[in-house]
Amino acid sequence: QVQLVESGGGLVQAGGSLRLSCAASGRTGTGYGGWFRQAPGKEREFVAAISWSSLNTYYADSVKGRFTISKDNAKNTVYLQMNSLKPEDTAIYYCATTYGSRWYVKETYEYWGQGTQVTVSS
Repeated sequence: QVQLVESGGGLVQAGGSLRLSCAASGRTGTGYGGWFRQAPGKEREFVAAISWSSLNTYYADSVKGRFTISKDNAKNTVYLQMNSLKPEDTAIYYCATTYGSRWYVKETYEYWGQGTQVTVSS
């Protein structure tokens, strides 16, 4: 079974940066790696995704220009570089993988990490 472990979350001031990592055990195959986030009282929302077969990347409008998703296939790891953080970025961040093609649909993701807390103070 694929295991996903997030790390890199923490407390940061507005305008600061964090880099989240998602290490996957074994081979995840082609498809997409994605990041989602969920704030208290809100639904889990899409943040970013990256294709395993290419350098295609996708971002939510709310993070475009500030966050960068990348991957290291040798380490089987997906990263999320988060710059210019805002208080509204505060949430639990989850990484996920899918063998499908619908990167924009959270239900298509087969495996999820446990989440890592990101808190941005003003």
